[in-house]
Amino acid sequence: MAVEVLIPEVGDGIKTGNVLKVLVKPGDSVSEGQGLIELETDKALVEVPSTAGGVVEAVLVKPGDTVPIGSAIVTLKAEGAAAPAKAETATAPAAKAEAPAAKAEPAAKASAPAAAPVGTSAPPAHTNGASIAAAPSTRRLAREFGIELSLVPGTGRGGRVTQEDLVNFVKGRSGGSGGGGFAAPPLPDFTHWGAIERMAPNMVRRKTAEHMALSHQHVAPVTQFERVDITDLEQVRQKYGETVEAQGGKLTLTVLLIPALVSALKAFPDFNASFDYNSGETIRKRYYNFGIAVDTERGLLVPVLRDVDKKDVFTLARELGELGERARSGKSELSEFSGGSFTISNQGALGGAEFTPIVNWPEVAILGVGRARWEGGVVGGQLVPRLMLPLGLSYDHRVIDGASAARFIKRLKDSLEDPVRLFMGL
Repeated sequence: MAVEVLIPEVGDGIKTGNVLKVLVKPGDSVSEGQGLIELETDKALVEVPSTAGGVVEAVLVKPGDTVPIGSAIVTLKAEGAAAPAKAETATAPAAKAEAPAAKAEPAAKASAPAAAPVGTSAPPAHTNGASIAAAPSTRRLAREFGIELSLVPGTGRGGRVTQEDLVNFVKGRSGGSGGGGFAAPPLPDFTHWGAIERMAPNMVRRKTAEHMALSHQHVAPVTQFERVDITDLEQVRQKYGETVEAQGGKLTLTVLLIPALVSALKAFPDFNASFDYNSGETIRKRYYNFGIAVDTERGLLVPVLRDVDKKDVFTLARELGELGERARSGKSELSEFSGGSFTISNQGALGGAEFTPIVNWPEVAILGVGRARWEGGVVGGQLVPRLMLPLGLSYDHRVIDGASAARFIKRLKDSLEDPVRLFMGL
């Protein structure tokens, strides 16, 4: 009896993936748990395992295919009678997902405002949102948007409403541009002036574009600039770099920024927060999980380093290196891309000075770090070379005022310019 192996759910809101590699061929014997394909999602590479043992009868996908979550990738001739039972287990999530969708259908039909033209101000239907199939994170996002879930067409398995469905619904209400109800005008025909090339974005680039548009639409951004004298801090970094490397880490500037930022965030907790638009409340977080922007071949990824306030420099250096390496090699766990409370974007290794980073919504602040440069500075009345670091602190003005931002970045500057104070946690 043939058994179909399906792509399981690999993360909330992820409904498709790109097949990078096929690891088996017809005639191969595979065991339960053996990898069948490598699947690229918008955040990580996932090896999809077999849900049963058997012999591969047919491979239903090829490298380059974009496949929906839940679709079949191979068929197996099962070994023994137990294999079909495992196939039933593999398809059980789909069956379970259909039940909530059946409940959701009457509510959706009763929601007449869902048919209102784009841009109208028809009020949302008063329905029981609990009857709509959606993940808790999607429900939180709906509350942030002030959107009734019953109005959103679900494209997930069994009619499940995903975060992408919600974002697309909001874009539709605003005309698709995120700019106040006007759709983007069509582009001119560029071939009139010369040859062109159209490049389809990969999944990381596409998801980055969507999230940046979402952040731009739902944050009132301001950027505060500062330049910090890190001459003494750089001496500390060079002096203790080999000691940290001996324990498996690398003492980078980002590692040294983390304790300074934790100190500033504890002094100014509104920077370690989110804004609940639906209630008008600021949600202060009592944990310190830092998103670290990582440049990869697939595009910008922001994995999260957790509980940074509870780790010493040696641990931070080691874990930060491992986090970045997993992101660059596509081996990150999907859980590593959620739960951030503040983000650091360090472009120093690439060059450039000040820049205005976009706040990584639903956070309310992000620190952009440029390349440090030697400049002339006055110390004790003498002109001496000093290593100056450019910083750009972007923040959500709905939560944070300019005066608070000035105090925050001064606190950060004072810590970085006084390494003794930094490592004493003052």
